[in-house]
Amino acid sequence: MHESVLLNESIDNLKLNNKSIIVDCTLGYAGHSSKILENIKDGYLYAFDQDDEAIKSSDKRLKNIGDNYEIIKSNFVNIEEELHKRNIYKVDGILYDLGVSSPQLDEDYRGFSFHKDARLDMRMDSNQKLDAYYVVNEYTEEQLIDIFYKYGEEKYAKSIARGIVNYRKDKKIETTLELVEIIKDNVPFKYKKEKHPARKVFQAIRIEVNDELNVFEKSLKSALKLLNVGGRICVITFHSLEDKKCKEIFNEVSKLDKALEKLPEVPDHLKKDFKLIGTFKPSKEELERNPRARSAKLRVIEREKEG
Repeated sequence: MHESVLLNESIDNLKLNNKSIIVDCTLGYAGHSSKILENIKDGYLYAFDQDDEAIKSSDKRLKNIGDNYEIIKSNFVNIEEELHKRNIYKVDGILYDLGVSSPQLDEDYRGFSFHKDARLDMRMDSNQKLDAYYVVNEYTEEQLIDIFYKYGEEKYAKSIARGIVNYRKDKKIETTLELVEIIKDNVPFKYKKEKHPARKVFQAIRIEVNDELNVFEKSLKSALKLLNVGGRICVITFHSLEDKKCKEIFNEVSKLDKALEKLPEVPDHLKKDFKLIGTFKPSKEELERNPRARSAKLRVIEREKEG
């Protein structure tokens, strides 16, 4: 069973009350959503996901708790548009739990895992056209180098990309484990012993396939506009690129200009609309229980006044 990361910390920081209107942008298998629904008996939950299997499984789980929720089958980049369709213009809390859920990693055929053999896929939304097979087999060497550096922070991006391009001259690269072997053949032996050599490349391809960073940035900026005064956004990230993007956006809307910081008192109209609440990491107990939480980080922001 998938265990939600930083569950208690995110639920506590959402400051739920009985009548809260909450948006879970990453429903997944309803770990966070279940807990939210238990705490908002007279409120309402809107949950976003694109994955048919996750939606089906979560709907069953949430029905056992209450009926005051709606699952919206859409990418969370459409948060503002989808909520406006439902005449919702302000909410009390928004949660993002970014990254791939354990069931997606565990389902061989989805092609997310570098431990299991499957067709190269990695689509969060199985109806979209772009998949990992296309990226690996059709992108130029320069394009592959670019995404491996940019989205994987992979120091052997050049040699891995060259290896992929040379291999596919003879045949298409069909499966995840085929790609893993090519990666292993194009990195130094010492590198293979440090961590799994395919980890960063798989991350990079997944981010490219699902346009994750751009989608997250657009969604988070929309989410900030939807927040009531006193409302909070909680963002759980699993790698430095997402975390950096979240930190930048949060700082932009909460940190005073350097010149204003020197004033003894800042006039209200010059104060920012948001304040940073904090950054949280999994406890030692959680890390022992769930090793997948090791890279997780939770950032929290609160709206202080209307813009």
